[in-house]
Amino acid sequence: MTAASPAQIHGKVDARFASVRDEFARNFAERGELGASVCAIVAGRTVVDLWGGHADTAREQPWREDTLVMVHSCTKGATAICAHLLADRGELDLDAPVARHWPEFADAGKERIPVRMLLSHRAGLAAIDEPLRPRQGLEWETMVGALARQTPNWKPGARHGYHAITFGWLVGEVVRRISGRSLGRFFRDEIAGRLGLDFWIGLPDAEEPRAARIAPPPAVDAQDPFGAALLDHGSLTRRAFMNPSTMFFAGGADFARRLRAAEIPAANGMANARGLAGLYAPLAAPGGELVRADTRARMSTVESEGPDRILVHPTRFALGFMKSVDAGPHHRARLGPNDAAFGHVGAGGSLGMADPTAGVAIGYAMNRMGPGLLLNERGQALVDAIYSCL
Repeated sequence: MTAASPAQIHGKVDARFASVRDEFARNFAERGELGASVCAIVAGRTVVDLWGGHADTAREQPWREDTLVMVHSCTKGATAICAHLLADRGELDLDAPVARHWPEFADAGKERIPVRMLLSHRAGLAAIDEPLRPRQGLEWETMVGALARQTPNWKPGARHGYHAITFGWLVGEVVRRISGRSLGRFFRDEIAGRLGLDFWIGLPDAEEPRAARIAPPPAVDAQDPFGAALLDHGSLTRRAFMNPSTMFFAGGADFARRLRAAEIPAANGMANARGLAGLYAPLAAPGGELVRADTRARMSTVESEGPDRILVHPTRFALGFMKSVDAGPHHRARLGPNDAAFGHVGAGGSLGMADPTAGVAIGYAMNRMGPGLLLNERGQALVDAIYSCL
């Protein structure tokens, strides 16, 4: 593999944050970065906006200023913000039963599950029992219908487990029932469009030429407890990630385009670092206009903590967001020194986050997926460098 040179890095960085550029360059020179972007916004001002490398695995297409890439579970943060916006407006009560807005959800003993449990990964709906084909994961009605029929995997509220794929359909259907718009359309109308974000849940045909291609992560480590669970075809972890196996299906160029065009609000958002940082900037700056201060505080408060029924390693979640956690090598995400920080990582290491204490929002997006569940060395080095400059 030929490493990218520092000369391939473009963009701007405030002189005070020069070390962030240095770490970004090291990601290419020493840590195997293929193509990536990083952005930091402090007190409403962009201090880091860098991009570089290649948008394809053949290294023929440069990563440009407006390159988009799938940011995987960073999409969950965008989806959660949609729900919090409705709650902020008084249209959604997080403690009310999901079935108030989605009557069919009451099937199979789920009539009392509150919306709060969907956001905190405590609803027990991480895996679907009904066998599903990869292409069915592109079909909204198919997926919400299967979830409405699903019996909880564990007693709701008794424990938490990462709803890796189902989170987006669960929260997204509540948003759809209240707003009358799909999650992707609501996000575009009320958040991305309003903030001028290059962030899409359901990528339009016109934006497709900007989409980077993904280099897959290393093979799953069978010696790691999560890896062992994922490889076990009878495990709940396996079913949570692989039924349907839409996000892992090698279906060719046509399927890849359909995947980017679909709305899978837990996993298939298309963005870049600028879009991720811009999403969280109103939640990091004092007096941000997106939601009220009490709503922002609720978004940061830990709801679930400890051993994760799906990821096996310990996790910490607020209502729809990840919090800093250290579960050992390749399973940690340090979102700075302040406990108020919250956000979401994506598979392979992408990140969007806000720290209201420091007034900083950070975005990092890349197309070479790294090892582990949370941040890997590339993303963590950038976060650490940004904080060292504050």
